[in-house]
Amino acid sequence: MDIIKSIEHEQMKSKIPYLKVGDTVKVHVRVKEGNRERIQVFEGIVIKKQGGGVNATFEAPSQTQMSTFDVDMNNPVAIYDYKPKGIFAKFSYYVLEFNKTSYIKRVIGVAGDHIKIESGKVYLNGQELNEPYLRDGIKTEQKVFTDIIVPENCVFVMGDNRPQSMDSRSFGCIPLEKVESKVVIRFWPLNKFGKVK
Repeated sequence: MDIIKSIEHEQMKSKIPYLKVGDTVKVHVRVKEGNRERIQVFEGIVIKKQGGGVNATFEAPSQTQMSTFDVDMNNPVAIYDYKPKGIFAKFSYYVLEFNKTSYIKRVIGVAGDHIKIESGKVYLNGQELNEPYLRDGIKTEQKVFTDIIVPENCVFVMGDNRPQSMDSRSFGCIPLEKVESKVVIRFWPLNKFGKVK
C-alpha cells in the first residue's frame, strides 16, 4: 500500500453516505501539526465521482530558497520554523489561514525512495521517471536537493512547470504532517477544468 493510500485509509470512515452528482458536501477535518490541532472545513458540490490523484497541497516551508551551504544533505527536510504566538495569531494562521501560504505540487517520491536529477531527467530508484504530465521539451533542472534519499514520514514534490517551480529541489522534502490535502479537481484555467491526471 503506497503512503498516500495508507494516509487515506487511516482517515476514511467506515460509514460513508451515498453521494450523487449535484449534492453539496461539507467536511470537517481535524488536522494535527505536531502538538497543534485545528479543524479545517471543506465545502463543495459533487461534480463527478472518481478515484485518487497524485497532486498534494502543503504548507509552504519557512525557507524556500536554500543554498548548498545551508543544508544538511543527510537530513533533506524542509524547514518550518514559524510558530505564531498568542491565541489571536494562532487562530488567524491555523484556522483562517491569514499569512499562510500553501503550494500544490506533484508527489514524486515517498520515504525510502532515491531521487536523482541529472541531465534534465528525474530518476526514481535508478529508473528514469516517465512524466507524461509535463509539456513537451520541459527539462528538470538541478537545484540544491538533486540526489537524495527521501527521509521517513516525508515526500519529495515537484511542480509541473519545472523551470519556474519552487519545490523540493529548492527547499527539501515535505514532512507528512505539513501535507494538507490531495488535489483531484482543477477549477482554473477554465479550459482545463476537470479531473487532475
